[in-house]
Amino acid sequence: MNRAVPAPPPWLPTAPCTPGRRCAAHPDPAPATGTGARTVSPPLACARLAAGLATVLLGVALLPAAALLPAAGRLALVRLWARAVVRAFGVRLAVTGVRPPAGGPALVVANHVSWLDIPVVAAVLPGRMVAKREVRGWPVLGPLAALGGTLFIDRDGLRRLPGTVREAAGALAAGGRVVAFPEGSTWCGRAGGRFRRALFQAAVDTGADVQPVRIGYRPQGAAAYVGEDALGASLWRVVRTPDLAAEIRILDPIPVVRHPDRRRLAAAAYRAVASDSANRPPPSVHHRASSNPAAASSARTPS
Repeated sequence: MNRAVPAPPPWLPTAPCTPGRRCAAHPDPAPATGTGARTVSPPLACARLAAGLATVLLGVALLPAAALLPAAGRLALVRLWARAVVRAFGVRLAVTGVRPPAGGPALVVANHVSWLDIPVVAAVLPGRMVAKREVRGWPVLGPLAALGGTLFIDRDGLRRLPGTVREAAGALAAGGRVVAFPEGSTWCGRAGGRFRRALFQAAVDTGADVQPVRIGYRPQGAAAYVGEDALGASLWRVVRTPDLAAEIRILDPIPVVRHPDRRRLAAAAYRAVASDSANRPPPSVHHRASSNPAAASSARTPS
């Protein structure tokens, strides 16, 4: 006899995107035959998967040494490591927009498409990540996130949410950067969710600017990690996809003084990210990141 699956709490963020829907349709894993999607060879995919996981594990090994570095050196090391993770999995990274000055507090908020979002953001704007509690249980990535100081949100336990907000505020007050995905759940990229307001209270309490960014992938379906998608299946899909490109678009920062409560602040950040999605064309998959923000391309991929 099958046990009934309890309904999720009404406040839990959910997205209609699932691997089987058109909005998040994943490529056919079959080799190119003229009828299926083009994919890389299994040996190359296995090499990418091994390289990606090895690079993630290298990050675990470097954590004790990184803890001894000053904050600037630690962030630089995280940035280099995250770039290496993204590249090892066969993903090309493009950065557009102007990076904010180093050393100042900021609440970085982004749309959420995939587990890849975490290393993509860390490769450009490293900081303390905010993630759902379930991430802690992921193989390899979960322990690494915990060791890296990730703030875990228990989405089922609203009574614990104020404590997470206080932790985020503490990190901002100390001059750090906090990275959050306020949609609360992954979306396929063609659609997105409203930004939840709770974490914006940390910026209001500390006066830290909100730094919106937009993440996009090309092709869209390959990177989307939505619904009941399995992490292993998503990893395999990523490494089998040729010319998978990720772009992070750095948008104009939003000063708290212009939006002095979390409702208006969250709405302003959502408008910035959603407007960027609607108004920018997709980039070429061969576009590469520039180390000079002023010379960065203005193209982007919708996610």
